Amino acid sequence: MTTPQVTRPHFPQGYVDNPKRFLAWEQVEQKLAEAKHYWLCSVRPNSRPHAIPKWAVWINGYIYFDGSPQTRHARNIEKNPFVNVHLENGEKVVILEGTVKEIIPSPELAISIAQAYSAKYASSGYSPEPNTWEAGGLFEIKPHTVIAWNSFAEDPTKFVFVD
Repeated sequence: MTTPQVTRPHFPQGYVDNPKRFLAWEQVEQKLAEAKHYWLCSVRPNSRPHAIPKWAVWINGYIYFDGSPQTRHARNIEKNPFVNVHLENGEKVVILEGTVKEIIPSPELAISIAQAYSAKYASSGYSPEPNTWEAGGLFEIKPHTVIAWNSFAEDPTKFVFVD
């Protein structure tokens, strides 16, 4: 993954007039890696939004989540790959915009994803094997933009990924 460009999010006048600092990308990546619940927002074919909490893992600059291709969000993604992912915390915020696609992982990637899932979710009863996704059901989100802050008035930061 490339290093993102760092800037400020655009806010209307009076929202954030004198920010003090930028967040470091490493801080935001740590939050993405450590999060247990990710809110995935997609768009239905009739343009209505759809949001669902997902278990997911952050590996090498991508979010991976799994599930049936028959779910509402998977069917939405098939028609429109643009998604938004928001972590649970509404004060120390991470909002990711990106594109998603269903993938069949390489054996090496499958091992990494299975290990990351097990490390996070085994205590909740989910510990997939690396061959779990050989027939599909694994999705990869590539970030385009991430907006994050620890203190809205002091450090709102926008990260833009350029290919």
